[in-house]
Amino acid sequence: MANIKTDNNMIAVLGLGFVGLTTAIGLAEKTGRKVIGFDIDAARSRTLQEGKLPFHEPDLGDYLQKHLKQGSFKLASSLADAVVLADTIFFCVGTPSNDDGRANLTYLTDAIEATLDVDDTKRLLVVKSTVPPHTSCEVILPLLERRGLVVGHDTGLASNPEFLREGHCWADFMNPDRIVIGADDDYSAQTLSRLYSVFNAPIILTSRSTAEYIKYLSNTLLATMISFSNEMAMIADRLGDVDVGDAFKALHMDRRWTLPEVPDTPDGGDKEATGSTQPVDMASYVLPGSGFGGYCLPKDTKAMAHLAQQCGIDALMLHGTLETNELIKRHRADLIASRCTSKDTRIGIIGLSFKPGSDDVRDTPAAAIISHLLQAGYHNITVYDPFAMETFAQSYALPINYAHDRDALLASCEIIEVIKDV
Repeated sequence: MANIKTDNNMIAVLGLGFVGLTTAIGLAEKTGRKVIGFDIDAARSRTLQEGKLPFHEPDLGDYLQKHLKQGSFKLASSLADAVVLADTIFFCVGTPSNDDGRANLTYLTDAIEATLDVDDTKRLLVVKSTVPPHTSCEVILPLLERRGLVVGHDTGLASNPEFLREGHCWADFMNPDRIVIGADDDYSAQTLSRLYSVFNAPIILTSRSTAEYIKYLSNTLLATMISFSNEMAMIADRLGDVDVGDAFKALHMDRRWTLPEVPDTPDGGDKEATGSTQPVDMASYVLPGSGFGGYCLPKDTKAMAHLAQQCGIDALMLHGTLETNELIKRHRADLIASRCTSKDTRIGIIGLSFKPGSDDVRDTPAAAIISHLLQAGYHNITVYDPFAMETFAQSYALPINYAHDRDALLASCEIIEVIKDV
């Protein structure tokens, strides 16, 4: 076994690209445990054995040399030499796209199959490769069951997505903003939580499918933000006389990006009166809900889409944003309807304004959601909002009931839906 002594506390990492190598060296540095790595690319393994990186990644090379010298990181000459010694195995193999866009899981399933061929002794299998939601449950779990293994009893299975940026992998791994652990059994959850307990970062313990989804959620948001920026730049270029650099510099100066702390007023007075109010975290705009409303966002998005069209740009991002904003309202109405036992079910809606703490009901999602329910035949609807009921009634004149307070609504309705927090 390549002159490697058995160590029941050893970690194996399969796949030594940016993610795998950083994971292997990072765990050796942070946890003090011995780590053994394997990569199917023999040339890459030889380069690493010499203490050299096969790619550019700041700081990682120095720590590779350090742990090779200390013996806390070793390279296995075969997958068998790596996995037979380990009680925890990280799979960091590639999942490239097929021609139709689907993720190719062949490398991952082959690595798991090969691992089980070597030894199916109880150990924790950790999928760090990026995989579509439900991969662990619908692909890997059946694979293990065909081997006669029961997750949580004979073996462990967890999803542990990475959030590393190339060029910053070492810093990102050693100082993570969050650690996501997807596990559906106590053995897997507790084992991986203990491993990561030495990191000074919040641990999000969730289901395997949710962990897989979180990775896609993160990356698609980044892709959307980039495409939005590029689409807006194309529109600016076509308009002419717009300095794109200045425009985005000003955009990034919005305090909501950084959420600075608001200093106390010298006399302990009212911050609202001084204009020193706590800004809203930009992350609050990146949360699922009922869609945006009010005066500015719908109006300005529509106007920019129209302006883009005049410039000869089909603003797909802007059109998609508006389309999704309409689709989510019908979706929310359909979800409410799905919980009803009949058309006579008493439905309660809380929150009528387009944003909490306001009486502004212009283009509020609540109106569209209620209208969809009414059109579907649900006429027993009661609503409540501490600020916006009068303006809502005047603006929309819908055939619905208005509760005097929240308790009255809760007491009279079977289904409660919060459209906006109040």
